[in-house]
Amino acid sequence: MGSQRNGFKKESFILSVDVGTTSIRCHVYDKEAKIRGSCTSKVVALYPEVGHVEMDPEALWKSFITVVKGAVQDAGVQMRQIEALGISTQRGTFTTWDRKTGVPFHNFISWQDQRAADLVKSWNRSCTMKGIHGVMKMLYFLTRQKRLLAASLIVFSTQHVTFRLVWALTHYKQVRQAVAEGNCCFGTIDTWLLFKLTKGVHATDYSNASSTGIFDSYQMCWSGFLCSLVSLPLSIFPKVENTSHDFGSTDPSIFGVPIPIMSCGDCIWMADQQAAMFGECCFDVGDVKITMGTGTFMDINTGSKPHTSVTGLYPLVGWKIGPEVVYLAEGNAADTGKAIKWAQELELFSDVRETSAMAYSVSDSDGVCFVPSFSGLQAPLNDPKACASLMGLKPSTTKSHLVRAILESVAFRNKQLFETMLRETHIPITKIRVDGGVSSNDFIMQLTADLFGRKVARPQHHEMSCLGAAFVAGLGVGFWRTREELKKLQSTGEVFLPKDAHKEGAGCQNREYIHTFQSWERALRRSMNWYSKP
Repeated sequence: MGSQRNGFKKESFILSVDVGTTSIRCHVYDKEAKIRGSCTSKVVALYPEVGHVEMDPEALWKSFITVVKGAVQDAGVQMRQIEALGISTQRGTFTTWDRKTGVPFHNFISWQDQRAADLVKSWNRSCTMKGIHGVMKMLYFLTRQKRLLAASLIVFSTQHVTFRLVWALTHYKQVRQAVAEGNCCFGTIDTWLLFKLTKGVHATDYSNASSTGIFDSYQMCWSGFLCSLVSLPLSIFPKVENTSHDFGSTDPSIFGVPIPIMSCGDCIWMADQQAAMFGECCFDVGDVKITMGTGTFMDINTGSKPHTSVTGLYPLVGWKIGPEVVYLAEGNAADTGKAIKWAQELELFSDVRETSAMAYSVSDSDGVCFVPSFSGLQAPLNDPKACASLMGLKPSTTKSHLVRAILESVAFRNKQLFETMLRETHIPITKIRVDGGVSSNDFIMQLTADLFGRKVARPQHHEMSCLGAAFVAGLGVGFWRTREELKKLQSTGEVFLPKDAHKEGAGCQNREYIHTFQSWERALRRSMNWYSKP
């Protein structure tokens, strides 16, 4: 396919940007989905107070522009050869800004931020919530509508935007004033970038909206009931559109030429985990994707219906392309890569590539258990007040034992999430694909396969969010024609088989680890509710 924009006919490419928690990456992809050029910039997290995690919106915007221009330059191509721009973004990180000037009222409040933990706990224990649960259970009993069952089980989380936004409205006077004047915009990173790229379009897509905790995935709209319950004004929310939609063009002053947004080229954005699911070609019901980066995100394709969970799996819109809606059920652990980085900062190792060999250098962790909960515990335990901890230390404990315990904890959380997913969805697993930076660790990958009792596949390239956004953008403009074509472009770097390979598919538990896992679960329970006020 050749680009004819501005009278030129040259080889065309797909440009894709992934705005992650620790970095912004941009790749230029060719027709074979090979990376022709790249550029990366670090995301600087700010910690103004204990439990507060923020990012500077203007710094993020400048980094976005830098990596886009840098990747195009690295590829040795011209901006007019870019057929489509795909964007994947971290979810649940938001800011608010002046609708007229575009100036933010405060920094981005990160999905990792814990400032609303007490508010979340108070609401979850409140008589109001107990009353809602009771009424919804009764209505579900009478109607058997699953969305009422979901409402009867709703539990708030700090990772959802809801109460962090309530906190911002409570603590920032200028935000409240702008809301009163009808001059306030709320948005996650995707909405902010679109507003900046188009000089004023205030919109999001279904994948990002469904990740906020304020969106009704059953009705496919912002939840008026929830907004009314916690006093959030609907006027500040962006319009929700399909994963691809016509928004005009980027301002020509940004990239030198105007990049059309859904005309002969387009800008398509997705939430990062949904984009990674698409990049892994998990298009069928029962396909599972595990992304291990800063946190672990485990998603299963549930098809055309959202999943109703009782233990904290979250129903998400995977993507909405035309009339097709694909739903996912997701569980996550917040502190995967963060735990490994913490260990590196303690100088347990100098290079993260050493960790697998260090773990294999000892036969076990010498009774040491690590609980990776710097940001609390997510599904299925759902305790924002849990602490990270190392237990079982002895004079005989070495650095290798500590590293092995930390890596084991990542696989143990994977096992918890996977068993919860199996127990809740009752969907036969068709395949398991694992990506993200932490997936490069062979010890974690092998132990995960052993604990699952199933084979897990790791792609050659780990940055699936970027590839997924590129795939969706490319399909939107006919750069690639079908999803079957995308599957043929998919590459698998390595497959990890469980040690009891003849039992693969049975989901059998690796007997070698039964006692170790039980000890780790005891450590987990002792770490829970640690930060509660006496």
